[in-house]
Amino acid sequence: MNTITLFIVATLTAVGGLFMYRGNIGMAIGFWGAAAIVSQSLKMANTWQKFVVLRAGKLLGVRGPGLFLIIPVIDRVVAVIDERIQTTAFNAEQALTRDTVPVNVDAIIFWHVHDARKAALAITDYQQAIARVAQTSLREMIGSSMLASLLSDRQSADLALCTEIGNKTTEWGLTVRSVEIRDVAIPVALQDAMSRQAQAEREKQARIILGSAEAEIASKFVSAAKVYSDQPTALQLRAMNIIYETTKERGTTILIPSSMVDSMNPVSALAWALGAHRATVHADESHGDADESTSIHAPVTPRPKTILELLRQRSGAWPAR
Repeated sequence: MNTITLFIVATLTAVGGLFMYRGNIGMAIGFWGAAAIVSQSLKMANTWQKFVVLRAGKLLGVRGPGLFLIIPVIDRVVAVIDERIQTTAFNAEQALTRDTVPVNVDAIIFWHVHDARKAALAITDYQQAIARVAQTSLREMIGSSMLASLLSDRQSADLALCTEIGNKTTEWGLTVRSVEIRDVAIPVALQDAMSRQAQAEREKQARIILGSAEAEIASKFVSAAKVYSDQPTALQLRAMNIIYETTKERGTTILIPSSMVDSMNPVSALAWALGAHRATVHADESHGDADESTSIHAPVTPRPKTILELLRQRSGAWPAR
């Protein structure tokens, strides 16, 4: 009983009690009877509700929203339909996909009643019916789908489910607004296998990228080698730059082959070596003249045989062999 009907019934009952207190039994019984009739005939439907009314077993109509009257005993409200959007959760456990993989799928459906007369008269329990239809349609969709498409393309699966369920429930006065798959659970062993497969694919892609980088670096090295072969000075500058970059840190000891030092500036090294050679020859001639005039013989430095020995003797870093 709604609040308006309850208020009217309470008022009529109170007035009848007042007449009974004053001794007017007839008026009291009249008001009490009116209260009983109002309680059974005055109905109120909220703005989201529809009342399906039968008169003597036949459809009288759909009432609501607002206040309306029915004839007690003859008229009867057989269903109160809620036209707001409702949600129903459903699932499919251990359903096999097209590639025979067992999965557990959870989904939710959003729907509402668009025809209260059909929802009340065409089916016994429309809420239970839409839940069963949704579960059956979900299993059919899983059986016709591959696991990869089910995991990667859920929007297509949602649209297919919405269309399938909507076609089956339209004749019951129900409209399916949307279907959303919330979770797709696969066996743990299959999860491990898919993880290993994904890792292998990533390693394969990394190796391909590394191979491409190595090929590009090799081609750059070939181009640099051609430039250095045509321009020896560029190679010398590069070697000097490498030595400079290496000696930036303090407390670092670097051993550099003498041949590498010679290769950095061969022209200067050759001029230096020739000058040292001429000075040695001149010194030998002077010593020869001195031997003829005196009996004291000074030690004669042996003549270097190579340019490297001349450089060493000139610098004084290493003793002459």
